[in-house]
Amino acid sequence: MTLVKIDRIGTRGDGMGNEDGKTVIVGKTLPGETVDLIGGRLVRIIAPSPDRIAAFCKFYDSCGGCKFQHWQHAPYAAWKRHLVVDALKSQGLDVEVGPLLDAHGLGRRRVSLHVRQIEGVWHAGFMEAKSHDLVAIDVCPVLDPKLHEAFAIAAAFGPLMGACDVAITAADNGLDVSIKAEREAVAKRISAFNELMSKFNIARVSVNNLVAAQDRIPMVSVGKANVPLPVQSFLQATALGEETLVKLVREPMAKSKKIIDLFCGVGPFTFQIAETHKVHGIDLDKAAIGGMLQAARFTTGLKPLTAEARDLFDNPLVPAELNEFDTVVMDPPRAGAEAQARQLAKSKVKLVVSVACDVLSFARDAAILVRGGYKLMKVTPVDQFKYTAHVEIVGVFKR
Repeated sequence: MTLVKIDRIGTRGDGMGNEDGKTVIVGKTLPGETVDLIGGRLVRIIAPSPDRIAAFCKFYDSCGGCKFQHWQHAPYAAWKRHLVVDALKSQGLDVEVGPLLDAHGLGRRRVSLHVRQIEGVWHAGFMEAKSHDLVAIDVCPVLDPKLHEAFAIAAAFGPLMGACDVAITAADNGLDVSIKAEREAVAKRISAFNELMSKFNIARVSVNNLVAAQDRIPMVSVGKANVPLPVQSFLQATALGEETLVKLVREPMAKSKKIIDLFCGVGPFTFQIAETHKVHGIDLDKAAIGGMLQAARFTTGLKPLTAEARDLFDNPLVPAELNEFDTVVMDPPRAGAEAQARQLAKSKVKLVVSVACDVLSFARDAAILVRGGYKLMKVTPVDQFKYTAHVEIVGVFKR
């Protein structure tokens, strides 16, 4: 038995304490708690924090998905906001960070599940924290109600595809199922796919990024547009998260005239910017760009919207290209947009609105822009990955 006092929450969301001068990491604990460990694993909490509350999910103790159902909202929100504050300070940026905006809404509209066989029965779920052991789950309370049957759906593919990973997205007209597996989608399996599609309102099934069976193209509403979803295309985690981010992105651009949306995906910002401004979108995903342009052709009430496929990591826009625009919006993946930020720092663009899902890459790119002459005017953290250590950020930069 080892007694450890938890004194802080680390950046990955685990409690941290010290034992004989060594850092001890204990998940699902809180600052101020004294815990009993055996072999580094939590046995019991001897002195619980007054901020501890009961988790609402029956799988919480074993599941490695959520990290913070046991923490009262106020200290949880303050900790998440300080992730952004501390990351900016590490880059020498002392700027006011707004309060954390709750964007959970109805819950997450996409989920990735592991499918494994346990004692002869196929199950779907998440892995136990710091383990490769599957926690078999039948329902997850943080998902959008449209994904209520996600675990039954994923498990049903086990007998057909073997051990696999199944990503499910709730589109407006049904579910989009994408499977990663060692087995191929041969004809006899596709016939079984069709039965599952009818049973569970599945619009499309893809295997290893190739469409295997499709009743209809999955569609999502983006502003006034109805956009086809490419296979494995990126979509904001929650509908309210997208709505909140769009509002924050559009707020500072009232006086903008010509806007470019970098890392635009299927156009969650592009389409709604186009309701009031001329806009050009760029993304590496050719299918996403194609779907966006297709949707734009059938959408009325938009200003001119153009788009192109381009790798902004290896081939970022240079100042001569950027200077055609007075406003840049960018929403890169977790790695950030370092190469593009360096080019922006050399440009004459007046306004940059940066959206990020990683605090460290956001802070790094922000420091590049500030050194290039921008002032970081506003930073807003957004919580669409509620109960996890992930936080979305929107930063407004002006010359």
